[in-house]
Amino acid sequence: MTKIIITGANGKMGKVIQSVVANRDDCQVVAGVDLNTESNGDFPIYSSIFDVTEEADVIIDFTNPVLLDDLLSYTAKKGTPLVLATTGFDEEQKNKINEASKTSPIFFTYNMSMGINLLSNLAKKAVEILGNEFDIEIVEKHHNQKIDAPSGTALMLADAMCEVTPNPMKYEYDRHSKREKRTKNEIGIHAVRGGTIVGEHEIIFAGRDEIITLSHSARSKEIFAVGAVNAAVYMNGKSAGLYDMKELIG
Repeated sequence: MTKIIITGANGKMGKVIQSVVANRDDCQVVAGVDLNTESNGDFPIYSSIFDVTEEADVIIDFTNPVLLDDLLSYTAKKGTPLVLATTGFDEEQKNKINEASKTSPIFFTYNMSMGINLLSNLAKKAVEILGNEFDIEIVEKHHNQKIDAPSGTALMLADAMCEVTPNPMKYEYDRHSKREKRTKNEIGIHAVRGGTIVGEHEIIFAGRDEIITLSHSARSKEIFAVGAVNAAVYMNGKSAGLYDMKELIG
């Protein structure tokens, strides 16, 4: 039985995770962390991770990047594996995650959906076959409450394709300020924000007289919660290191 602490327990994703865990018999939530400490009675909720007294096997984080330092500090002190499902980390924070993983077990991915990670693998295969004869554009769409743009998932997809591109690539986020032709060594990344769109990602390979499109559409936030819980169960008992979906689905 994997014992879980949820940070952001009373947030939208925290509540979805609770629902997912309630329907499984291989894990349970033993404590939560949230500014709103109102509990439904199943487990206590604390205002700080450092106030938690329950022993746990793993932490699932669906909060905000500003809490990263506290989480890394707690994990380093307790040795509790950490599943980071929060998005919007800057480069400095990503470096902190990499450094912390040398002494602590950390699961970090830009998207907890297994479908998105399959899309990433398919995109890499497409690049290997198409080479540099096709222009690559990424369009991501999310709800109007999402703060970061482009999405971490869009960047993850671009990074994955760059691993196999024959030439170094640059990311182009904004073309309106310059008047020049598109270069071959760029990946265009475009963000759309509106309504209640859960998450849509489309990769366009545009060649001479033909277009190939790979896409993924999330219909509910539950797919991310399921992925996070699967990661939590997987991380139970893991040693120090940086883990991601490749280990989980491999």
